[in-house]
Amino acid sequence: MREIYLDYAAATPVAEEVERVMLPFMKKDFGNPGSLNSFGFRARDAVEHARATIAKIMNAKKTEIIFTGSGTESVNGAILGVMRANKQRGNHVITSSIEHHAVLEACKYLEKYEGVKVTYLPVSKEGLVNSNDVEAAITKETVLISIMYANNEIGTIQDIKKISERAKKHNVLVHTDACQAGVLDIDVQKMGVDLLTLNASKMYGPKGIGLLYKRTGIGLHPIVHGGGQEQGFRSGTENVPAIVGFAKALELVQQEKEKEKRKLEKLRDKLIEGILKKVKGSAVNGHMTQRLPNNVSITFENVDEEALLVMLNEKGICAATGSACTSLRKGPSHVLKAIGKTSERNAAIRFTLGKFTTEDDVLSVLKVVPQIVEKLRH
Repeated sequence: MREIYLDYAAATPVAEEVERVMLPFMKKDFGNPGSLNSFGFRARDAVEHARATIAKIMNAKKTEIIFTGSGTESVNGAILGVMRANKQRGNHVITSSIEHHAVLEACKYLEKYEGVKVTYLPVSKEGLVNSNDVEAAITKETVLISIMYANNEIGTIQDIKKISERAKKHNVLVHTDACQAGVLDIDVQKMGVDLLTLNASKMYGPKGIGLLYKRTGIGLHPIVHGGGQEQGFRSGTENVPAIVGFAKALELVQQEKEKEKRKLEKLRDKLIEGILKKVKGSAVNGHMTQRLPNNVSITFENVDEEALLVMLNEKGICAATGSACTSLRKGPSHVLKAIGKTSERNAAIRFTLGKFTTEDDVLSVLKVVPQIVEKLRH
């Protein structure tokens, strides 16, 4: 049985070009970047070359790129680090109700243990944050706004530029979780953000490597202490192969993004249109057009979610119910609740397409899904 992988939002395969540039730093040039010998010098040069490559793509300075162990660590470093370094400015954070749990749990920690006040903004039924609501929530105590660029579950893309413009009027810092936004424009100057989170595993790079863009001049307390690597913000021996792979992956994705977006949007729209036409009681989650080119999130009425996912897998179709980070949590996701889709009798399935998705894959899904839904309903 041929497997059809439609969970690219959770993880992507490592591209051959990425694997190729990583291998030398696993075997031949395996030195520690902090070592004062030729092996260490080669490793250090590789890290700094990768940093420069990424900085150029993001329209940032080399010194503004901090490598982390994951997107989650980057998010925590941004939120906890900024709030701890700026206590004199205030103790208020603004975020949205549909953020990744890395953001939400970091905010809850600050509320519970450090006396920080957090405003969780509602979203529209399409999952959009209203920039007017963001500005209205700002107080004299507001230090940071953290709104994700593109939602990992429903694919909705936020107008981060407009949100940043509102924040700047009040001298408030802006962080965005851009882990799903590899094929979008990530020019930090155009976006106007002060901090930005990325990770490699969503863009055909290795797992276990992320980054935090931090605009020059912003105070940030480290959350990982030790030998002072990454300008003292993130201690620990640098993961040289992963860093090198991250830079190559981002470079490739950005080079191919326009072509890839056109291909994915065509397949995405074909899949959405086909499901809505063939399956009664189905509806799209998120904004119809202001969404990631590879995201198809569908709610099926009167269908058991877990059973649908299991039966899809039995047919070789690998999809998801939402974020892989929350797959063990029971009940509707916080994102679906926020957009008003709370019935536990309905199934919300996320199909996310990628580089190796074909039209035949989409046609196979359109053949199988109606059959499974009909069987489960009866």
